[in-house]
Amino acid sequence: MTASDRTSDTESDGIDDELFWEVAEPFMAAGKADEGVLMRSRCLRVKGEFMAMPEYRTGDLVVKLPAPRVSELIERDIGRPFAPAGRVFSEWVRIPDRDGTRWEALMGEAFEFASGLAVDDE
Repeated sequence: MTASDRTSDTESDGIDDELFWEVAEPFMAAGKADEGVLMRSRCLRVKGEFMAMPEYRTGDLVVKLPAPRVSELIERDIGRPFAPAGRVFSEWVRIPDRDGTRWEALMGEAFEFASGLAVDDE
């Protein structure tokens, strides 16, 4: 399924999230991640654990990473704090630039992190 094929009742409808879903597609096609909903926005999950999503207002990449990595990305001016409703999430970072190579690498990091947090039911 491509980004243009997706329809839902989530807040992310109408934002420019095409790059996100292009980068996410290989994770879903390989069965590594599934599409889910978080904060009324479509997201990627690994065994139920949040991994990444397009920010609901801008389409920016939001990924879940270890807090020290989030701090590093913010300090290097690559990322921005993710703070919906004013609450900063220490393990989430918003990446505003539209660099597919960077997004792919960060989604890979998020996949590894989320995989380590996910509880395996098998």
